Amino acid sequence: MTRQLDVVVVGAGFAGLYALHKLRAQGLAVQAFEAADDVGGVWHWNRYPGARCDVESLQYSYSFDDALQQEWVWSERYAQQGEILAYLHHVADRFELRPLISFGTRVTSAHFDAALDRWHVTTDRGDAVTARFCIMASGSLSASRLPDIPGIETFAGQILHTGAWPHHGADFAGKSVAVIGTGSSGVQAIPQIARSAERLVVLQRTPNFVVPARNQPLSDEKQTAWKGAYADYRAQARQVGTLYDFSQTPALSVSADAREAEYRRRWELGGVNFVHAFSDIMTDLAANQTAADFVHARIRELVDDPETAEKLCPRGYPLGAKRICVGSDYYETYNRPNVSLVDLQLDPITMIDAHSIHTSEAVLPVDVIVCATGYDALTGALAQIDIRGRSGAALSAKWADGPRNYLGLMTADFPNMFVVTGPGSPSVLVNMVVGIEQHIDWIAGCIHHLAQTGATRIEPEPEAEDAWVQQVNDAAESTLFVQANSWYLGANIPGKPRVFMPFVGGIGRYRAICDAVAASGYAGFQIANGD
Repeated sequence: MTRQLDVVVVGAGFAGLYALHKLRAQGLAVQAFEAADDVGGVWHWNRYPGARCDVESLQYSYSFDDALQQEWVWSERYAQQGEILAYLHHVADRFELRPLISFGTRVTSAHFDAALDRWHVTTDRGDAVTARFCIMASGSLSASRLPDIPGIETFAGQILHTGAWPHHGADFAGKSVAVIGTGSSGVQAIPQIARSAERLVVLQRTPNFVVPARNQPLSDEKQTAWKGAYADYRAQARQVGTLYDFSQTPALSVSADAREAEYRRRWELGGVNFVHAFSDIMTDLAANQTAADFVHARIRELVDDPETAEKLCPRGYPLGAKRICVGSDYYETYNRPNVSLVDLQLDPITMIDAHSIHTSEAVLPVDVIVCATGYDALTGALAQIDIRGRSGAALSAKWADGPRNYLGLMTADFPNMFVVTGPGSPSVLVNMVVGIEQHIDWIAGCIHHLAQTGATRIEPEPEAEDAWVQQVNDAAESTLFVQANSWYLGANIPGKPRVFMPFVGGIGRYRAICDAVAASGYAGFQIANGD
């Protein structure tokens, strides 16, 4: 028999867990499906050496329950993967959410029945449920992929992906290891792998700007002080996403010496806060170049070999236009005698055979290949599900030329389906937990409004969707974000449309827009009553 629900939630990471808690409290029958065998989302899968968050742990946590945020004790400034996963396990147990989740179960299809105003959802384990609402909490960075390299399927050694790391770990002792990719996961994993591998060759596709984390144990004094001010800090975070020191000073309005001093101060403090040293770093190319020049100088100081240092210096795109990386001992790792760097822009990979990676200039014997090659970001997890809307058309077809939605939350022709921190929302450009809580709160309010008014269906008006897509594009064009081939635009996925997906206008502005839409009775949406 097909089970009847009010809400189906896809995913049991930060978003899925909060959705279950919030909607159950509204008296709704809700169930989540999770492909993994436990909660955690991206933090369940990302177990590679060195994996940790680049948002400070005291901020990268839920705010919806004060007792929760007071009782949990973080050990480090930047929590490592295992600690974040333990936190999510604690949340699932504390709020008794596990009975609401079907683990080891992947949603395969979600089809809307226009006659009944219900979603029919099926899974790879044969489940069939219907629900009034479907919430896609499947993650912005959850669809990992291997690179398209000829012969990769013939490799006789071990191939690992940082986004799907084996739970038993990996032993690199005495082995020759190749890491492909130097984005966030590569930057974190490379120093750790280098400590145990006999040889490590890093195959760099595009050099990234890496700022030091300056990670350290979190003192009791700092933690107590932060928790005492949580109410104020959380209120601020809802307007800015992450509590950084945002400068209001343009970079070129001060002397070169003053700029150097400010960059150095932030470099020594560590973290993404470096990008906010001046107000125009992400809007003025000349200002941005001053920050890039500073990082180039630090790379040349930290890396002993001048030729290697120059290969590691990012050029051709603005600092911050690709996600800036936060690392520990990343540049210093290239001074180790067992580590070498291949610049794939100068010496590209041509093929892989059973025991080697071939480039245009060399054959590199390797035992293990680690692919730090990222994700099909923001849309990839949705593309893995056969989602069909009111007209019977597939979401993948509608989004063939790039994602289209209203407020980043809903898309026309797909009633009662919400997407959490997907394209068209601030998503990956802010503290994800802040964005998740805003989305779930808005969705819960919307569902409550429909119940109160007797409505059974809500979807965006096509005109509102068109206007929002234009607003997202206009916001991006006013920044330097669009001047890099980044995964923000889907540039890491062959054939994916080049569309800048996140909303860069800031979560405070975004929140105000969403709140105004709700307060107006959901302007821009079509709402249908059950009769």
